[in-house]
Amino acid sequence: MGQLVLENMEFYSYHGHYSEEQTIGGRFTVDLIIETDLTKAAVSDMLDDAIDYSKVYEVVKTEMAKPSRLLEHLALRIINAVYTVSERIASVKVTVSKLNPAIGGNMRKFSVVMAR
Repeated sequence: MGQLVLENMEFYSYHGHYSEEQTIGGRFTVDLIIETDLTKAAVSDMLDDAIDYSKVYEVVKTEMAKPSRLLEHLALRIINAVYTVSERIASVKVTVSKLNPAIGGNMRKFSVVMAR
């Protein structure tokens, strides 16, 4: 087994409970850890034997474009979408972070971490 790690994918999206968040939008990051058997790809050196991370990025980008009220909902949608990329995926862990959330104070980010 091994891991594919996609870090700090950045998006401007319209997620949040408050109408202002869904109107104005904000900056988000997504990190993914995908567990899979990397042996075949490591031996063959062929993309057909690997999980194409550009396809993973595209499914994340598609989910980030669909507004959600809660990051928990968004994180689950991302996990489900990532599993559609390849049957060789054993597990997915996602971290979705809202940067500079509007809370009336200073906070760098708020994150939701989910795995399946």
